[in-house]
Amino acid sequence: MFAGEFKAVKPKNSVFQGLAGAIDCALDWPEGEPAGWALVLHPHPLHGGARDNKIVTTISRACTQRGLVALRPNFRGVGASGGEFDHAVGETADMLQLVEQFAAAWPAETTGKWVLAGFSFGTSVAAQLYSELAAQGAKVPDALMLVGSAVERFRFREVAVPDDTLLVHGEVDEVVPLSEAMDFARQRGLPVAVIPDATHFFHGRLVTLKQLLLRHLAAL
Repeated sequence: MFAGEFKAVKPKNSVFQGLAGAIDCALDWPEGEPAGWALVLHPHPLHGGARDNKIVTTISRACTQRGLVALRPNFRGVGASGGEFDHAVGETADMLQLVEQFAAAWPAETTGKWVLAGFSFGTSVAAQLYSELAAQGAKVPDALMLVGSAVERFRFREVAVPDDTLLVHGEVDEVVPLSEAMDFARQRGLPVAVIPDATHFFHGRLVTLKQLLLRHLAAL
């Protein structure tokens, strides 16, 4: 099968190479031609976090609904991805490799808007990935969306995020208390979208979460 034929069928999975081995990824496609892409990062690998987490797939569906192809990688040690959990350090390094490789493999799909998003542990990798790209003078995402932010719990470097970062948190988050997200936001002068009565996993509040994401994406 030629490369063009392969891309025409819109593959649902793809494998890239990180510093610890394979990075197994799912690909979600919009109905029409992609207007850009999104990288969506999952929660803690040692607590059941994986690319099929319902918050991750909700974020992905919002992105595809706005015309983006969404890439959902499994972090180290999850599914068919190589390596072991590395407290966001190795995971961030792997995502740097992934961004470069995905752009090389799918140049047309990555010429439009780029959205970087994460949930829980994935927010820490996303924020530090954004910061590292900025520090390198590389192209940074057009939007950063952090849901159930746990950036400080796994932070290993200085974090600089854009002023229009979308922070969404549950009012009664039992894993990452709202006060923790507020502290992160306060230090950076960021607003926080708080969903009343929502827990860490947004039980019964996924529709509201998706609406917030869609509204933010519509402004790109």
